[in-house]
Amino acid sequence: MTRGQLPGLLCVLLAEALLAACSATAPSATTSTATPSTSPSAGPTPEFRVASIVALGDSVPRGTNCDCRPYPDLTGDQLSAAAGRTVPATNDSVAGSTTDGVLGQLTSQQDVMADVGPADVVEIEVGANDVAHFPGCGTSLDCYTPDLPQLEKNLTAIVARVHDLTAGHPVLVVLLDYWSVWLGGAYAAEQGQAYVATAQELTDQVNGAIRSVATASGSAYVDLRAAFKGPDYSYDETHYLSDDGDHPNAAGHQQIATAAVGVIESALQP
Repeated sequence: MTRGQLPGLLCVLLAEALLAACSATAPSATTSTATPSTSPSAGPTPEFRVASIVALGDSVPRGTNCDCRPYPDLTGDQLSAAAGRTVPATNDSVAGSTTDGVLGQLTSQQDVMADVGPADVVEIEVGANDVAHFPGCGTSLDCYTPDLPQLEKNLTAIVARVHDLTAGHPVLVVLLDYWSVWLGGAYAAEQGQAYVATAQELTDQVNGAIRSVATASGSAYVDLRAAFKGPDYSYDETHYLSDDGDHPNAAGHQQIATAAVGVIESALQP
């Protein structure tokens, strides 16, 4: 995939401030698109640097079912190592959250809004729970797809709200997608071929919506299906999953962080 770039002026200014810090490249196993976001009211400054990260979303960034440091913290660790200074990460994700839930956080929860306001990077991964598998629909794809337009609308509003809250300084919004919106790897295969086929198609459509919002809003985009399954999505991702088959294990969170850092650093390079 192609990688987007910050608008010219911001690229130049960011490059001067971050050239020494941002020397790492994106992992070769990760296919991603990075289109940096800008706020119309936020002018770049020569002093701009990634000093803080805020994560929003569901149980994946929360670190559910993994007794490990979740990927938002690991993103901060990797950026800290590259920059030679601490880049703290605040994790405001909520297990089970939907796009409605994240939008609600950004409009009614004062602590979350206070965290997002000064953030330099906001990582957002949400949408799988909007189309969560349930017995009433089973593996009928048509039963889930009507929820996709609202998912995309909400995600667009989430990104816009982040820009509202961070108005006055540059912010990089990073949208992450899913390797599977349902169970993955061998855990999905155990549910039968119909489950696997619907999960794959529904993941295609959810990820397409996330990618579309990233492109339209000038946000960075991280293709986690490529990070987990390879550039042609053909690898078995089971080794990145915890024993529930739904959430990443420690290796999975490390893989996500590496993919996200590659996109962030690419976005901040000229």
